[in-house]
Amino acid sequence: MPSIFLEIHPQNPQPRLIAQAARIVREGGVIVYPTDSCYALGCHIGDKDALERMTRIRATDKHHQFTLVCRDLSEIATYAKVTNQYYRLLKAHTPGAYTFILPATRETPKRLQHERRRTIGIRVPDHPVSLALLAELNEPLLSTTLLLPDDDLPMTDARDIQARLKNLVDAVLDGGNCGFEPTTVIDLEGPAPVVLRRGRGDPSPFE
Repeated sequence: MPSIFLEIHPQNPQPRLIAQAARIVREGGVIVYPTDSCYALGCHIGDKDALERMTRIRATDKHHQFTLVCRDLSEIATYAKVTNQYYRLLKAHTPGAYTFILPATRETPKRLQHERRRTIGIRVPDHPVSLALLAELNEPLLSTTLLLPDDDLPMTDARDIQARLKNLVDAVLDGGNCGFEPTTVIDLEGPAPVVLRRGRGDPSPFE
């Protein structure tokens, strides 16, 4: 069955369409949704089958670090250990186009953690559609950048995404062109921040 295509206003998301997308996630679906960096794949945090589907779409190996996309800092603290020093840093740079690597808490399922380091990638997007969806779900979204195996850059046009993935995902949320630059990745596992990947977020505060 082809995926549902939802045209969502990028600044004022329609509640009815957001509720429909959230229902698809809760029922085990995989969605494509817009963020402040680029389009992403997302599924329910506790759904192992949906996670495996995203892994197949991306053709990633078992070492790939998926990201928990959260509404705010309080939600981050449930899944990641945040020191006072790093809390202030996170507060100053969320929401934004950053992914932070942090030690996982006991509440974080093992399959979501990095196999060896026991870390988790966390982010709070600065995009009305993402935030509306997270508010409707009332929990984080397990996510990864929509970068397909044979592509050098993430896809930016929702209709192109629908054409290529219509039989692989359950819904595509069209929030307009997101760009193709992924998040800046900051490792906060050690005593000082380490920039692992330069992306859309300004890395200079962490260097």
